[in-house]
Amino acid sequence: MTVLISGGAGFIGSRLIPLLSRVGLAVVVLDNLHPQVHGPSQSVPRFLADHDVSFHLGDVADPSVWNRVLADVTPSVVVHLAAETGTGQSLREAARHAEVNVTGTAVMLDALVRAERLPKRVVLTSSRAVYGEGAWIERETGARFYARPRGPKQLRTEQWDPIGPNGEPADFVPHAAAEVEARPTNVYAATKLAQENILGAWATAIDVELMVLRLQNVYGAGQAVGNPYTGVLTFLARQLLAGEVLSIFEGGGIVRDFVHVSDTARVIARCVEAPIDSAGAGDRYPRTFDIGSGAHGTLEEYARVLASNVSGGEVRITADYRLGDVRAAYADISAAEAELGYAPKVSFEEGAVELLGWVASEIR
Repeated sequence: MTVLISGGAGFIGSRLIPLLSRVGLAVVVLDNLHPQVHGPSQSVPRFLADHDVSFHLGDVADPSVWNRVLADVTPSVVVHLAAETGTGQSLREAARHAEVNVTGTAVMLDALVRAERLPKRVVLTSSRAVYGEGAWIERETGARFYARPRGPKQLRTEQWDPIGPNGEPADFVPHAAAEVEARPTNVYAATKLAQENILGAWATAIDVELMVLRLQNVYGAGQAVGNPYTGVLTFLARQLLAGEVLSIFEGGGIVRDFVHVSDTARVIARCVEAPIDSAGAGDRYPRTFDIGSGAHGTLEEYARVLASNVSGGEVRITADYRLGDVRAAYADISAAEAELGYAPKVSFEEGAVELLGWVASEIR
């Protein structure tokens, strides 16, 4: 069985590929080794050689690259990891995000059809960002509503939480694909939802099974320390190790769900290895799962755990904010637990220690 992974030389791929190799699967990787992630040298990561991976250098949006990759590869499963991921960056480089995430996905699908190399399954790593500000419920009335993006006028007055249609305080509804609509509020999120929609329409028509994983904030050793658009925890770890005080925005109350990269890789591997349904894949809607840690907390709480592991680590709570951020995001993982046997194993306390060690080694 052959697994083709786009963007497989990156952070998640570094944990996924050893799992697939361990069970004897042949792995083919296509990656452009973008310098924002891999550094200016664009050197091929060592783990690819360690696990005897067939590596192809190239851009997912280049049809000639796909022609070369698929010339002698017939994948049973395609894992589509390749994506531009910088939320803030997407507001200034919308064309770049659309080219890689949207056009790149369409070019890949055309190439699979053209080469007559249709897989039995595609696994897409999507993002919790597709939900935007998400669904909320007014505490007094029980009215359910979808929050609009919080603009500068609201944030300047420190009105952090969305206000319900009746002017009442509200509580967040956990992300669950079956219950909460996707309503992107930034360019990156819009491109990820476009990936889901393009793949969903294609897979239904072509009769290929599609599994979509909407990932919460993934963190852990291996994340690019030099990437200015890397995960917030890696950014905070760099600040702590440089002796800086952590400034936590929005009064410290931003709520997040941080899932360790090894838990993320395990659930992707489960999707790869799961038996293909004998029913026609096109007869079913895409199977969409929310992947998180099974827990959530405020950014202040997470920052204080990180700081407690660094001598002299300090946290300062501020009223600063960043346009485009959402107030709350965490997953209801019950569908993934029931259907995929998903069971996150890494606690945040364990993951924080590992992350700090990784960042320290990269800085050295």
